[in-house]
Amino acid sequence: MKRAFEVVWSEVARDDLTRIVDYISRENPATAAVILGKIKDRASSLYFLPEKGRIVPELMEQGLGEYRELIVAPWRIIFRIEKKKVVVLSVLDARRNIEDVLLARMIEL
Repeated sequence: MKRAFEVVWSEVARDDLTRIVDYISRENPATAAVILGKIKDRASSLYFLPEKGRIVPELMEQGLGEYRELIVAPWRIIFRIEKKKVVVLSVLDARRNIEDVLLARMIEL
């Protein structure tokens, strides 16, 4: 049996997910619940296979190859593997430019 990893959601990723679900639930609460389930299920798949996510191309171009992602269209689940832990860092809308989103977050700090 493959080794199991702990999957941990950062505060930023939890906030991202909350904003996504809140936004969708304004129009369709049932759809919001389905999307929440899909994103959480996909992230939970990292428990055994964290390497299955691809390296985030935009970050790789900047020399940051330790960040990976899974896609639940149109969202990108960004994460990093740390020993026996997978840290979910963000859930971003794939239709947005990731560099713009990350720059805006850095400015907010």
